[in-house]
Amino acid sequence: MKRFITKCAVALCCTALAMPAMAQFNLKKAIGGAAKAAKAATLTDAQMAEYVKEYIDWMDKHNKVCDANSPYTIRLNKLTEGLKDVEGIPLNFKVYYVIDVNAFACADGSVRVFSSLMDIMTDEELLGVIGHEVGHIAHHDSKKGFRTALLTSALKDGVASSSGKAAALTDSQLGSLGEALVNSTYSQKQEKDADDYGYEFLKKSGKNPWAMAYSFRRLKQMQEEAGVKKDSKMNQLFSTHPDLDVRIQRMEERATSEGIEKPANEKK
Repeated sequence: MKRFITKCAVALCCTALAMPAMAQFNLKKAIGGAAKAAKAATLTDAQMAEYVKEYIDWMDKHNKVCDANSPYTIRLNKLTEGLKDVEGIPLNFKVYYVIDVNAFACADGSVRVFSSLMDIMTDEELLGVIGHEVGHIAHHDSKKGFRTALLTSALKDGVASSSGKAAALTDSQLGSLGEALVNSTYSQKQEKDADDYGYEFLKKSGKNPWAMAYSFRRLKQMQEEAGVKKDSKMNQLFSTHPDLDVRIQRMEERATSEGIEKPANEKK
């Protein structure tokens, strides 16, 4: 199974440049670079949309996407039946046949689930992960995080500001963008809000919202089993899902208080 190239686990992130005393030439160069970065900050929503599409297309090209006849795709399609859009943003789902254990969502409504995650999760657990990722799309966390990563990595030289149309990114720039996204995280508030939205989204879509609690329960189990080792393929997944005990309790108490029955095929 092919290893995943990079992850789009996005959140607010920033970089700082410490500038000690240096030659006048280098100082001018640094000032020029800052001016370009300032121009890049004027990135329009239309340009942002182009870059998101370019990035997800690149991801789909550089990872093995399961075809329509794959058991993974058939299972995901059945699981996400009826989940058409969120806040007017059309959703599209694909499976990456990779060894990493994760899932991600982009601002354009693209949700990508990794086959290795599907291997170790029940349908309810997977549905909870998807609900949570959709929450990030709805609250524009994915968009804000992608924009920040874009401006602090791929577009740090201001290439997007030269015209109304976004300049195409090179493979190197796409790689830099991927690194920025991998190293970023969501805030606890963003995670909590995504949980709440995911719960309501699943319930309104006719899915059982107990799935949210199940997914966090499974993540907690995985965390304990892996010991969150530095070299663990799941380490990034855990770092973006803090306070699992609190989140499990919140989702369970909410579903219980609303009198929602647990799915019949709950994993014991």
